[in-house]
Amino acid sequence: MRIFQFILASGLGFGVANGTTIAPEVLAVSQGEPVADTQGLQSWLASFRVRAAKAGISDAVMDAALTGLEYDADVIRRDRNQAEFTKTIWDYLDTATSDLRVQNGREALEKHAAVLDRIEARYGVEKEVVAAIWGLESAYGTYRGTSSTLQSLATLAYDGRRAAFFESELLAALEILQAGDTSPAQMQGSWAGAMGHTQFMPTSFLSYAVDFDGDGQRDIWGDDPTDAVASAAAYLAGYGWTKDAPWGVEIALPQGFDYDQTSERVKKPVAEWQELGVRLVNGGDLPDHGAASVLLPGGARGAAFLIFSNFGVIERYNTADAYVIAVGHLADLLRGGARIQADWPRDLRALTLDERLLLQKQLTLAGFDTLGVDGKIGPNTIAAIKAFQKSEGIVPDGYPSLDLMQKLQ
Repeated sequence: MRIFQFILASGLGFGVANGTTIAPEVLAVSQGEPVADTQGLQSWLASFRVRAAKAGISDAVMDAALTGLEYDADVIRRDRNQAEFTKTIWDYLDTATSDLRVQNGREALEKHAAVLDRIEARYGVEKEVVAAIWGLESAYGTYRGTSSTLQSLATLAYDGRRAAFFESELLAALEILQAGDTSPAQMQGSWAGAMGHTQFMPTSFLSYAVDFDGDGQRDIWGDDPTDAVASAAAYLAGYGWTKDAPWGVEIALPQGFDYDQTSERVKKPVAEWQELGVRLVNGGDLPDHGAASVLLPGGARGAAFLIFSNFGVIERYNTADAYVIAVGHLADLLRGGARIQADWPRDLRALTLDERLLLQKQLTLAGFDTLGVDGKIGPNTIAAIKAFQKSEGIVPDGYPSLDLMQKLQ
C-alpha cells in the first residue's frame, strides 16, 4: 500500500553481480494464466452477502456496491506476478527521490502550506514527512489509481490466495460506504485495493481516516487532498511518531567495525555507537534520539544509516526498507537536506523471486535456517546469511550476492 500493500514485497531486491542469472532450479510453481470467472464470483458474492449482513451491512449498501461486479483477471495476474522482480534500493531511490519529485513536492508544500501547517500542529507530524508519503503514494495526487476498489477486492477475496485478508478489506469497504464517506463509483485506487491520495486500504481508512476539512465526509479520493494528507498524519501519529526526531541519519563506520552489529534487531544507546567509532557521514557526532540501530540496505559497499524509532513508524505504512528510506530521505530533501553521500554497488542487480527462494533453500539446507522459504529477504533470512558469512570468514553484512550463492552450492 501502500499501507500493508506488497508491491515492494520483501524488503529489498538484493543483487547479483554482472547481470548473471542463477537458475540451477526453479522453485516457484506457475499457476497459469487466470481465467475470467464472473459466474463463480457472483456465486461467491451471494454467500459473502450473508456474512456481510450479519456484520451489519444493509441490503441497500450491498445492492449499490456489489451489483454488476465482474471477475478481473488482470488483478489476479498482477497479484501472482508482483513479487517476481524487485528493484535494488539505489534504483528505487533514483526514482522515488528524483529531482522532479523533490521539485513537485516543494510546489505542493507551497500550494497547500496553510492546511499542512494545521495538520502538523494537530498531529505532530512534520509537513515534509506527510508530503513525502503523499508524493510516493500518488505523485502528490496526480495518480490515485483508477481501478474499482470493490471489484479488485471481491476478485482477490474470491480467488483465494489471501481470501480472509481481502474479504475483511471488502467488508471494511462496505462499512465506509455505509458511513456515507464516498460512493461505489468514486471508491477507486490501485489494483490491490489501496485507495486515494495516500493509498489507504479500507481497514486502515476505518481506523485512521479523518474529516479534517469538516464537511462531514472522510474524503481521500477527491481532488482536494486535505482529508487524505491529514489521515496519513493521523496514521503516523497513531503509531507513535516523535516530532523533531529524524527517521535516521547517514553515517560512516570505522575501520574494523563489527558488521554483525548491523541489524534492526540490534539496538544500542547512541553513546555506545559513538564509542564504537560510528560518526555522521560528514564526521560529526551522532545526534541522540534514543536507542538506535545500524542499517546497511546495500550491504557493506553501500550507504549506512543510524535509524531511530520514527523509522519503525514509517515501516507501519510499508514494511520495505527501501520505502521507509525513500520517505525519510525525500522528507529531508524537501526541507533542504543533503542527498545520500555514499556510493551504491550499482554493478549488482536485483535477485528474481526464484533466486531468492533458491537462496533461502540453500541456506536452510546448509544448516542456516531461514525459518521459511517465501522469497522475502526479511530479518530471519538476513540473520541466516550473516551466520553463514561468519562461518566462511566473510564480512557479515547480511547482503545476498552471487558469490554467496555460489559458495552455498
